[in-house]
Amino acid sequence: MTLHVDDVFAPLDHDHVLKRLAGGNETDVYWTDDRRYVVKLKYDLGGNLSQALQWARWMREVADRYTSCLGERHTIPNHFILARGSDGHIYPLAIQPFLPDARPLDALNYHTLTPEQRAIVALQLSEILRRAHAFYHTTGSMPDLYGQSARSNDERERMKAINRLPQRLWSFLVERTVLRSHNLLLLRDPDMRIVLIDYDPVRRSRLYRLIYFAVRRILLLRDLAAIAWLRCGIDKTVSDRAPTPQTSISLHDPS
Repeated sequence: MTLHVDDVFAPLDHDHVLKRLAGGNETDVYWTDDRRYVVKLKYDLGGNLSQALQWARWMREVADRYTSCLGERHTIPNHFILARGSDGHIYPLAIQPFLPDARPLDALNYHTLTPEQRAIVALQLSEILRRAHAFYHTTGSMPDLYGQSARSNDERERMKAINRLPQRLWSFLVERTVLRSHNLLLLRDPDMRIVLIDYDPVRRSRLYRLIYFAVRRILLLRDLAAIAWLRCGIDKTVSDRAPTPQTSISLHDPS
């Protein structure tokens, strides 16, 4: 993990140094030294106080809506603060509890699950998809149940390059099913609870959002098919790739 120094971390860390935990298409994720919280920062949202406050209020509103969409069982708390960065800009920070015993579904080896465990996972994912679909019919939007992962800013920029567009479309439309989600985490507790960790709004034009969420709705049918295969213990979506030891997880491992 890479250490990052920025005054924007001052409200949470005395030396303003945090470790980068992960990153996505727009967000960098850090964790506090005591490993109690993760800090989500979007460097492109820096501005003056009025601008940062406007962004924070919108992010808070969208997070509340998505929490209402999926319910308390499948969501985690979100808190928002404003902080001044080393560059003098003010940024909205999203604060979430760190979940040490959780794994993204993309890192889960489904072949290690018993039929009963697969049924529990499938039932929860079916409920999450049902709630997302109902929310779309009411609001025209839905939470991002999939997400992306970038190990660094350089990798994120490479992923956005125009020559990577075919690969991004293939990933979006075919590969990135709900079973390979970066935004849904499986908690290693007796209930095997699945929770959403991404509550970001889509910051594009109204036309873009209309098309984007309409396509997301269609892709829910693809995900229902993937869940049906999981119920049968024949998860074709993940069986074609052999998980490495680093990404495999056994829910019976006491460590």
